[in-house]
Amino acid sequence: MKKATDCYKLSNGVEIPCIGFGTWQTPDGDVAVSSVKAASVKAAILAGYRHIDTAQAYGNEESVGDAVRESGVKREELFITSKLANPEHGYDRTMVSFEQTLKKLQTEYLDLYLIHWPNPIAFRDNWKTANAETWKAFEELYKAGKIRAIGLSNFWPHHIEELLKTATIAPMVNQIRLCPGDTQDPVVAYSRAHDMVLEAYSPLGIGKIFDVAEMKRLAEKYGRSIAQICIRWSLQRGYLPLPKSVTPSRIQDNLNVFDFELEEEDVKLIADLKGCVGFAENPDEIDF
Repeated sequence: MKKATDCYKLSNGVEIPCIGFGTWQTPDGDVAVSSVKAASVKAAILAGYRHIDTAQAYGNEESVGDAVRESGVKREELFITSKLANPEHGYDRTMVSFEQTLKKLQTEYLDLYLIHWPNPIAFRDNWKTANAETWKAFEELYKAGKIRAIGLSNFWPHHIEELLKTATIAPMVNQIRLCPGDTQDPVVAYSRAHDMVLEAYSPLGIGKIFDVAEMKRLAEKYGRSIAQICIRWSLQRGYLPLPKSVTPSRIQDNLNVFDFELEEEDVKLIADLKGCVGFAENPDEIDF
């Protein structure tokens, strides 16, 4: 059974902590930095998280950087991920955007950098070329040692196929929405066949999971919170969950998932709760 300090090994040998702290919808400023206030990156680091996930589009990279600095934890002990914003696709834009991300995060390198979406509305007519140019920039930054690993987010098989036609370095991660009842099995299978670790964003179904009767029964059965059941389920499915909480006590609780195991029939039950918290957006139909 995994422990909080355990890691997955990426295809290039880089180790990535098996649970990350998600920061989507965590605003910039004191709320994101304070060890007392809600949605605190600093509180997460102090609680034991060593994997922090942010994105340019979240608008909180600067606060994440502040939190890392104020935590007192050495940079090399942390695994920091960010993602390229949708309007910034293309070689030149990617290069400029990446440097802005480093500056805001107050770091000289990223542990993981992802293309956030494969088909933004601004590139709807030329997404294949835009992704190829973007990935070329990613590869150069990776070879220069400014990124330890490179990957994708919200990519479906046909997007990955197109990218691989010109890529010289294969993506190491695909971060997609994975939560009870939304398992995206074809995307997961394709990504794994290409040696990508599956990161699971919104592992708690953006809060909707707490109203699901079956999950309430499982929480009672195991004597755990619904959030802990979800995160444990994600780990047993081989995903890398990125839970987010606005409460320091729950931030800590979400790490306490390594001393119990779900029965296989319950793992299946949770996967089969189709649509209980909705489904992932179609990346070819997003309007941003």
